[in-house]
Amino acid sequence: MPLLAITGATGFVGRAIVHQARADGYRVRAIVRNPPTMPLDAELFTGNVLDLKTLTNAFAGADAVIHLVGIIRESGDQTFDRIHRQATGNVIAAAQSAGVPRLIHMSALGVRPNARSQYHQTKWAAEEAVRQSGLAWTIFRPSLIYGPGNQSISVLEKIVRLAPVIPVLGDGRSKIQPVSVATVAKCFIAAVNQPSAVEKTYDLCGPVTFTWNELYDKLLAAQNRRKPKFHIPLSAARIMATLAEWFLPSPPFTRDQLLMIQEDNTGDSGPAVLDFNLQNEPFA
Repeated sequence: MPLLAITGATGFVGRAIVHQARADGYRVRAIVRNPPTMPLDAELFTGNVLDLKTLTNAFAGADAVIHLVGIIRESGDQTFDRIHRQATGNVIAAAQSAGVPRLIHMSALGVRPNARSQYHQTKWAAEEAVRQSGLAWTIFRPSLIYGPGNQSISVLEKIVRLAPVIPVLGDGRSKIQPVSVATVAKCFIAAVNQPSAVEKTYDLCGPVTFTWNELYDKLLAAQNRRKPKFHIPLSAARIMATLAEWFLPSPPFTRDQLLMIQEDNTGDSGPAVLDFNLQNEPFA
């Protein structure tokens, strides 16, 4: 039975990918820093993406590595550069040392050279390292991922449910193309043994594009609620983000995130739909 070594296996997307891998008959070795709080159907291996030696040991005997680790905001020594660029370099070096031929890498929509946000810049650097690794690589760039256990949508749902008015950063007109976590998991596992996916970068996004304003409308409709929106000017939002970063251990949003939400987060799902025979479920 083939063995997949997965970094970030205990996260929201990681758990879905572990579930899909087990359903498709793979053994799974999850590289974890600490024991997970919820059961995980995988062999647990204590390791750290910033510790090359533990990664090399963790990847021994694996047929493929799936690298999922990433952060959406910096905290202490958990910087974008360390977690995206440096950690990916370690994963590549460990896979090469352990003789693992296949690497499936998690990136993000919006990644490109000369991006405005540090998040996108460091994700791009990680992609470049993967492309130059000499391994049989595949890169996936998901849009906003939704599904059971997703914190992003859960937070927005809670805001819609509890707030008297809906706070929207900026004009809310930037476009998004959310994709289900089940679709993401299916693609990652299908790519492992699909030669046509080697040396390809795929956008993973849903079949429908809508704005942030429309996302809130959809969440309101799902709760059968009607509430007004309050648009926070970006100039004010930047001041709020700066203060939150200074004084809060986990700010609700950051200046780097403000740069990202000013851009459309959309892509071309056609190649992934074709290569992985996707039946994209609508967000509603």
